[in-house]
Amino acid sequence: MIRRLRLALATALALLLLADQLFPPPLPGRAAPHAQVVLARDGTPLRAFPDRTHIWRHPVRKDEVSPRYLEALIAYEDRFFHWHPGVNPLALLRAAGQWATSGRVVSGGSTLTMQVARILEPTPHTLRGKLRQMVRALQLELRLSKREILELYLGYAPMGGVLEGVEAASRAYLGKPAARLTESEAALLTVLPQAPSLLRPDRYPERARAARDKVLARMAPHWGADVVREAREEPVIAQTVREPLLAPLFAERVRREHSRQPRVETTLDAGMQGMIEQLIASRLSVLPPRVSMAALVVDNATLEVLAYAGSADFADDSRFAHVDMVRAMRSPGSTLKPFLYGLALDEGLIHSESLLADVPQSFSGYQPGNFQANFSGPVSVSHALQKSLNVPAVEVLDHLGPQRFVAQLRRGGLRLELPRGAGPNLSVILGGAATSLEGLVGAYSSFARGGIAARPRYVQDAPLEETRMMSAGAAFIVRDILESGGPLARAVEGGVGVRRGIAFKTGTSFGFRDAWSVGVSDRLTVGVWVGRPDGTPNPGFFGANIAAPLLIDVFAAVDGAPPGPPGSRLPPEGVSQAKVCWPLGTWSADLPPGLCHEQRTAWILNGAAPPTFPDRLRGGAPRYTDYRDAESGLRVRAGCAPGEMRAVEMARWPAALEPWLDSGTRRHALPPAWAPACRDAVAPEAGLKIVGVADGETIRRAGTGPAPELRLEARGGQDSLTWLVNGVQVGRVAAGRSLLWKFPVAGPYRITAMDDAGRFDSVEISVR
Repeated sequence: MIRRLRLALATALALLLLADQLFPPPLPGRAAPHAQVVLARDGTPLRAFPDRTHIWRHPVRKDEVSPRYLEALIAYEDRFFHWHPGVNPLALLRAAGQWATSGRVVSGGSTLTMQVARILEPTPHTLRGKLRQMVRALQLELRLSKREILELYLGYAPMGGVLEGVEAASRAYLGKPAARLTESEAALLTVLPQAPSLLRPDRYPERARAARDKVLARMAPHWGADVVREAREEPVIAQTVREPLLAPLFAERVRREHSRQPRVETTLDAGMQGMIEQLIASRLSVLPPRVSMAALVVDNATLEVLAYAGSADFADDSRFAHVDMVRAMRSPGSTLKPFLYGLALDEGLIHSESLLADVPQSFSGYQPGNFQANFSGPVSVSHALQKSLNVPAVEVLDHLGPQRFVAQLRRGGLRLELPRGAGPNLSVILGGAATSLEGLVGAYSSFARGGIAARPRYVQDAPLEETRMMSAGAAFIVRDILESGGPLARAVEGGVGVRRGIAFKTGTSFGFRDAWSVGVSDRLTVGVWVGRPDGTPNPGFFGANIAAPLLIDVFAAVDGAPPGPPGSRLPPEGVSQAKVCWPLGTWSADLPPGLCHEQRTAWILNGAAPPTFPDRLRGGAPRYTDYRDAESGLRVRAGCAPGEMRAVEMARWPAALEPWLDSGTRRHALPPAWAPACRDAVAPEAGLKIVGVADGETIRRAGTGPAPELRLEARGGQDSLTWLVNGVQVGRVAAGRSLLWKFPVAGPYRITAMDDAGRFDSVEISVR
């Protein structure tokens, strides 16, 4: 008999296990609906994505819920939860007895495990449905731990409407995470699943309060009478239920990249994100229609993204709300120039005060101009970068090589896209390629990280992907140049200490399509973009007037770390300061005083003071020997000298810069006039002569007539003539053609004509 009983039990158990395998419970991840929530670094929901049944649910772990809620839930719903196998026979017998004696349901006999089973697989309120629920509860207990079952309840319990789970209910009704629930709030959310439609606190606060008080009464032995009395005095106040919508495009992005995770924990700082979105929203009223904005904030130490605004207003479709401009590939304008100078420093081509020519130049037919359409003449690398001058940047790129420049940027982690079928060329440095705000911010972080760039990180478990963009010394020098020229620069005492603040660069793409500003502080790297996502031009929108003010406001709002004391960031190994001389560009200590026309203090990398680039227009060595008549001091040469000659060593300025030299520099930089006997000698500047107006001439307006007008004309030029008035290019005509120019304002004017061979002539006039 006993043997048969054992055999029957074994058979029944085998059949039960077989049935369990054939008909498993619908656990989440198998047949259960799947929802996602994207969280900020502190657990604040950024955006919740409903499952296919449009349910809002925030997955939550046991240790992320207030202990008060867990205590109330176990004590009120299932005090033997940790001991029973899924079904509590005593509770079922008690419920059945109460039903038999009173004719109605007085208390339920369902355990928390049975409630989880009913949530995962709804059953009718019949005896058959109850039995099926009990079987499922036993299956759950066989497969899952008590903690896993409890966490299923925490995440799936019905909380009214489309809300499920304690975290979703706490966020939606109370505006706080479930980890911070008070005793009163814990009791409210404990009782809510019993009748979620009837007890919603946002619709029926009195009903919800009465039900809450029942739970509080049950908790008196656990929490104490005083705590319960204070909890009962709290009113039930719930906010209007609405979908969380912070950093919506960012949340959409990480959700797609982590589609298998119901809970995506990101690096975003919810408070900082809110401030950035408010700053952008405050500017919408002054922006034209269809203009959008984007901003990205990254922590330099970890490359964690702290704030991410992909569009100006997610609710405004007219501004292309759903186009993420953090990721969009756009022309970067001049924002690549800091990398050009940093890489050129590493190549030993320049130092911080190398002499460059900001003058009209032709580079194999490519003739760049400056944004303001004027020229400055001789400039240093520092000045060229601070003022974002185009021609000097193209000159440096011409020596570095555009192919090499693009390859080094890509090797450093900056993705660049060139026009279809095109290779790298000189236009790259002025925006002739495409990159993204995300890529620029990752690359700019190298200026605060010793030359090491990194890819921005969006989720907490993402690896840190680093690549070297340039040397630590080059990054230091470029950052110092950008800081020194910015509006937030600070004066420094004591020599080599670096000015503290923000090092930033602006950029404007061709046709005013994109306005950029990217900068670094010790703690953060920030990037800003403004424009129309469809590429339509915005005349008058450029980096300095529209993007840079927003960048500075972002730094002011989110970078609370005060700058260090003056000199606290010292130059890295290999960086030093030295005196150099123009026009040769080399150490002043190695030059006689006569060859040092202008002395400057430069940042030197690895002890190299490279000379000025070779003259593009005129051959010959930069140092040459000239001859003077010993008596008159006039210029002579062999064969025409009237008397004794003396040799004079000279430093030659690039031919293209000679028209821009001031009178003081010209006196000792250029040779004197030829002696009468040698007037047939050909000087470098000979062969081009302005005609029709004489040096020192005064031009007057006739009474109240129109502004005086001159016909600018020159003889002896080759190819094309470039005309400049006070250093500003006013026209370019074929040699032999004239140019009409008006002078509406009284004052002195310097008129210069230059041909493509570098020959020039200048006159100075006055207009009255």
